[in-house]
Amino acid sequence: MSANTNTVNPTHPKRLLLVAANGSTSQQTGWPIGAWWAEVTHAWFEFTEAGYQVDLRSPDGGALQFDGYSDPEDASGYSVHDLISLGFKKSETHLKLVQDTASLEGATVDDYDAIFLAGGQSPMYTFIDNQPLHALFAQFYEAGKIAAAICHGTCVLLKARKSDGNLIVDDKTWTGFANSEEQFADDFVGQRIQPFWIEDEARKLPNTNFIVGPRFAAFAYRDGNLITGQQQYSGAAAARLVIEALGR
Repeated sequence: MSANTNTVNPTHPKRLLLVAANGSTSQQTGWPIGAWWAEVTHAWFEFTEAGYQVDLRSPDGGALQFDGYSDPEDASGYSVHDLISLGFKKSETHLKLVQDTASLEGATVDDYDAIFLAGGQSPMYTFIDNQPLHALFAQFYEAGKIAAAICHGTCVLLKARKSDGNLIVDDKTWTGFANSEEQFADDFVGQRIQPFWIEDEARKLPNTNFIVGPRFAAFAYRDGNLITGQQQYSGAAAARLVIEALGR
C-alpha cells in the first residue's frame, strides 16, 4: 500500500497524539481560559474520518476547559456557525473524551505517528514555558515524525529547541496567530487579550521565516515534517496536511 493511497488500513491505523491545553486564568482579562473547541473537534473529525486512531491528551490530564467564545452555544454567538463542535458536544461518546483526558505522562514518540497541538487562549500561559511539552514536540520532530501545531499552540515554537540547542524553527517557514487577528480580537472585546503576540515574537527570531495568510482565513503550511496552522479556522487545513504527509 503506497503512502498516498486513499484507502484506510483498519489493521494498522495511523496513531496521532492530539494535545489540548488545560484550563487557566488570563492575567490580562481575568477570564477563565482553555482550549478552543474548533481546534480540537475539527482536527479530530479530519483524522478519524481518515481512519486514524486519535489519542486526546492534555499536559496535566483531567477535564478540559474551553474558551467561552469558542463554544457554539455561548451567548455571544461568536462560534454559533461551528456545527462540528456542536455535534461533538451533543454526542455523549465524544463529550466524554474532553471530560477526562489522560496527561502526557508516559506518552512517547514510539507510540504515535504524529503530534498535533491545538490552540486556544490557555497555551499562551500553559504551553509557552512547558519544558516537558517542548521536549516531547522536539522529540517527534527529530525522530522525523510529523510535528504539528496550530493557532496559539504555535507559541511553543518560539522556545522549543532540538537536542543541538537550536530552535525547531531555525531555517523553517511556519505560521501562527497573526497580528491582524490579535488586533481584531482586542478591538472586539475592547481590551488587550494576550500577554504577547506570536507574530511579534517570531519576527524577532534571527533565523526563521514566519508567514501569515489573510485574516481569519484557513491557512496551514508544511515545511518538511513541521506543520503549522494560523488560527482556529486552520485546524482542518493543518490536519489535512498531516494526512497528506502520513497517508491513511
